[in-house]
Amino acid sequence: MPFEENREYFKGRGAQVNTHNRFLKNKYIAEHIEGLDEEMHENISTQLFEEHAKSIVSVSNSPDLHFNYSINPYQGCEHGCLYCYARNSHEYYGFSAGLDFERKIIVKRNAAELLEKFFNKPNYKPQTIMLSGNTDCYQPIERKLKITRSLLEVFLKYKHPVSIISKNNLVVRDIDILTELAQLNLAHVTITINSLNETLRQKMEPRTVTARSRLMVINKLASSNIPVNLMIAPIVPGLNSDEIPSLIQAAANEGAAGASFTIVRLNGAIAEIFADWIHKAYPDRAEKVLHMIADCHGGTLNDSKWGSRMRGEGKIAESIQQLFRISVNRFLKGRSLPPLEFSLFTPKGGKQLDLF
Repeated sequence: MPFEENREYFKGRGAQVNTHNRFLKNKYIAEHIEGLDEEMHENISTQLFEEHAKSIVSVSNSPDLHFNYSINPYQGCEHGCLYCYARNSHEYYGFSAGLDFERKIIVKRNAAELLEKFFNKPNYKPQTIMLSGNTDCYQPIERKLKITRSLLEVFLKYKHPVSIISKNNLVVRDIDILTELAQLNLAHVTITINSLNETLRQKMEPRTVTARSRLMVINKLASSNIPVNLMIAPIVPGLNSDEIPSLIQAAANEGAAGASFTIVRLNGAIAEIFADWIHKAYPDRAEKVLHMIADCHGGTLNDSKWGSRMRGEGKIAESIQQLFRISVNRFLKGRSLPPLEFSLFTPKGGKQLDLF
């Protein structure tokens, strides 16, 4: 059998395997379970790796995204969300998209310095920059390193708009800076919640805060007049797709100004990671869920087509989209995020050149 239900389940981790890195010719295998290879399977503690980055702003031309620029102060994410599309990018660093992604974290301590250099490029014109486009900028290590906070200080200094997406309540720590940015229409915050079911949350997103805690974040941000949006991501048919109305209602009650969603897609190594996980976590419904996901993506778990890869297609995807639209119209009617302001951008951080 391809999956063994009696294999050890790593509690506190999303991925249950270290998938092979497609860029590497060789790979480790455990030939003798009692031998030296056993350390490969241990749930070892998180390790940090320093990257001395030369640039910090990534550029995307994807028509599926509402932004072109993004910043990722961290690569890899200790939250351990098993479905995360960012797992594939960890292979570029020579690591696995599986367990390595959530326990080998690359940090960019010079991110704020690089952002200032980016803003000071000749003829730079401001446009929305996303924190983060790939991994969570408020993952656990941010509490200590404060790289994201240093970036927000630069955004405020230059009066540059920023859009943040996170599922960690640590964002509340920076509510002082976010309030100042929001007063100038320079900030949007999106909080991701995909289930109110704690059992499911603990299995899908083992090192994230509870849904209740994230709803409290929405409340605190909204109460401080910081525009906040709910992101239901990803919707997994057969696991959390029935929770769409309750999630939108709960976020609306806490002051959310809008909502958006994505349907799960399992590209690259994520297909193997997700299939391995669901056979261990929910063996009774594993095949049904996998078939429903495939139905949303033209019969395959992989989907890279622009326009449909994030929202899906087919009858199941259409029913999800319809349920989402009905729920938004019912609970968020008349609400929207205010537009971001681009005219306030101050090159050189407001410093005038000394001509004398």
